[in-house]
Formats: sequence, structure tokens, C-alpha cells
Amino acid sequence: MPRSTRRRPALTHPATEDIDLFDVLHALSDPTRMTIVSVLRAEAERPCGTFPVDVAPSTLSHHFKVLRESGLIIQREEANRRISALRTVDLEHRFPGLLDSVLAAYVRGVEERAVTA
Repeated sequence: MPRSTRRRPALTHPATEDIDLFDVLHALSDPTRMTIVSVLRAEAERPCGTFPVDVAPSTLSHHFKVLRESGLIIQREEANRRISALRTVDLEHRFPGLLDSVLAAYVRGVEERAVTA
């Protein structure tokens, strides 16, 4: 059976000046999305299916959509994969220090939970 020739819809990303603080904070309020952001902070870019999260592929796609539409990540198509990268420069320009502060608080919380477990 031949493969479909239908293309995926084009990926949309907000312009830097359109990145909204409340959308960013909402996107960062989920532990799965925080894991994705933490990994991307440590690596320049990564294929979507390679993140250390335990969720269904459809759920992971939803998380990437929330991150992309909030302006936290940028994605590009490469063959049959999507590659994700953190929009560090855009976020720092729009909200100086926000990403570092939120990630530091997240890491502290993870470490505290590990100690008490």
C-alpha cells in the first residue's frame, strides 16, 4: 500500500514580541513539559521521540504543541522527524531571567522530593 502524500500542517511559532508571559507560565506548569524544557536547556536540540518522559505519543505531541505555541520551543521538520530546540535568546529578550529562575526552582523541587522519598 503506498504511503500517503498528504503533508503535515506547517508548524507555527509566535514571533518574539508575541510571546505572552501567561502562556509561558502555563506551559511550564506541567512536569512533563518541565522535563522537556530541562533537557533542551542542557542540549541544543533533540528529536521529539527521544525525551525521557513516560507518556503516550499523542500526549507527547500535545505537550510539544503547548510548548511551541507558548513560544518556549521552536520545531523544524527533518525527514520524518521533528527536531525541537529551546528559544533561549527569544525568551531572555522577552523575559530576562525568567527561564533560569523557573528551571532552578524546578530542579530544587525535584531534588527535595528525591531526598524525602
